[in-house]
Amino acid sequence: MLFWIEFSLATVSIVVAYAAPRLGACWFDRAEQMLIRLARRRGLAVLTVGLAALALRATLLPMLPIPEPACVDEFGYLLLADTFSHGRLTNPTHPMWLHFEGRQIFWQPTYTAKFYPAQGVVMALGQVLLGHPYWGVWLSVGVMCAVICWMLQGWLPPGWALLGGILAVIRLGTFSYWANSYFGGSVTAIGGCLVLGAFPRVIRSMRLRDTLLMGLGFAIVATSRPYEGLFFGLAVAGGLVMWPVERSRPRFWFAAGRVVAPLLVALILTGLAMGYYFWRTTGSPWETPYFRYERTYSPAPQFPWQSMRTVPVQSYRRFCEYFGDAVVDRYQTSRTVVGFLALKFDVLMTVDCFYLGPALTLPLFMALVMAPCGVSWKDVSPNTRFLMLVCGAAVVGSMLPIFILPHYVAAVTGAILALVLQAMRYIRSRPAGIFVSRAIPAICLLLLVLRAGAKPLHLPEPRRWLAGAAPTWCALVPNNLERAATLRRLQQCPGRQLVIVHYGPHHDTFFNEWVYNPADIDGAKVLWARDMGPSQNKELIDYFRDRTVWLVEADDTPATVSPYRASP
Repeated sequence: MLFWIEFSLATVSIVVAYAAPRLGACWFDRAEQMLIRLARRRGLAVLTVGLAALALRATLLPMLPIPEPACVDEFGYLLLADTFSHGRLTNPTHPMWLHFEGRQIFWQPTYTAKFYPAQGVVMALGQVLLGHPYWGVWLSVGVMCAVICWMLQGWLPPGWALLGGILAVIRLGTFSYWANSYFGGSVTAIGGCLVLGAFPRVIRSMRLRDTLLMGLGFAIVATSRPYEGLFFGLAVAGGLVMWPVERSRPRFWFAAGRVVAPLLVALILTGLAMGYYFWRTTGSPWETPYFRYERTYSPAPQFPWQSMRTVPVQSYRRFCEYFGDAVVDRYQTSRTVVGFLALKFDVLMTVDCFYLGPALTLPLFMALVMAPCGVSWKDVSPNTRFLMLVCGAAVVGSMLPIFILPHYVAAVTGAILALVLQAMRYIRSRPAGIFVSRAIPAICLLLLVLRAGAKPLHLPEPRRWLAGAAPTWCALVPNNLERAATLRRLQQCPGRQLVIVHYGPHHDTFFNEWVYNPADIDGAKVLWARDMGPSQNKELIDYFRDRTVWLVEADDTPATVSPYRASP
């Protein structure tokens, strides 16, 4: 519903722009003057954007409380956060680990999740400082919006940079799944914006401070989304390499000392740290947890030109069913011409729906319409060409695997916003373009109000995008509220509890998982285990003989919890 409202408003704004381009001009002029006065104080503008994002999301807590994880990815990141918050890089394998197996988590040679550590570190910070890993997500969203504003100040006039920060608060900091789940996205976006924000500053002044910020950004991207970050980093590195070649020899060596050497040191330190992390988790500095997990559990490769793998016999049949159906089917589809093209089109739609939507696609469309006939690549400004190449490299890299989610390309969040703002600046050369450029933030603000007031206004809420809806800026994400309610009840029971979860043959364990445990298995108040049959369940119950045992029928509506009684 909100998508079509946004589409309709964008369409109406085009009609009004040509019919009455001066509509509301006095109000828009006043608002722009207020923003420009704030934007001229660059540091204050950055701080204002960051605090606004934090305050707005906190205000929405009665409507959007702390999310309850439902997807296996979220449980994986929560395990990393809990592990890091206890001062460990990984956890020892538990003797009863076969009963606790879950997707995205492996148990040999250590117990940890397959993901890279940056998102887990940020969530661990929230758990340590504020008592819950979600507050790490909350803080990262605020920092992301502030860094986006700072990054845009390096590419655009201050007023436009502030507008970009405000759009980031509205579209990413409120109802997006980056702010309402544990998937991540904002951490990688922070790294990418540090790199892109430092880039023009390094070129202009070659200050060591800016180079170090760029190195920090590369480190964050490498420790959160290294595959997509590789394409992003190569595009940025290409821009840095091409820049000093045209300078004189002394200038080149000065740049090498101020830029190249610090970046190399930052990358080497990041590589050493990651190698140590890999060694602690997988036993080898050359094998990542991601590849250890894939090699253990998934026969389908990540790229369509690779061959199927042979994996060990699984300890739990649900894993075989999942990897034998959904992932393998997608892999087989990608190996046909029609399927491959369909999946690549899906990548473009995923990026457009989440990062742009009808409102932010509008200025790009208007810029193409207003461009003179015969315009060439050379007519585009160098800054815009560079940002387009960075975005293109990241998106093309994301097209190669068989699967993508919007946060995979989060490193180019700032670049996408910069291109939107550049298009808005370009179309302001005509009266109709002035109205459209003013209508876009007004549409985004109106949509935010409509989304926040969806229930009082009796508007249908967006569908959950992981359940088939498009990944828009305000699409809902799954929350396993039944598991959360069960956990709260069991935590109030005296003593420690063991919960055996029984799934039916068609249970969706990817988006409705119940079996997840913290880093300290034996010390947990409530433990979740899979129903593996009476004989194997008895083995688990005998090991945890001091716990009260419960059975959860996860496919009942609602799910039922009862004392465990072994079947004859």
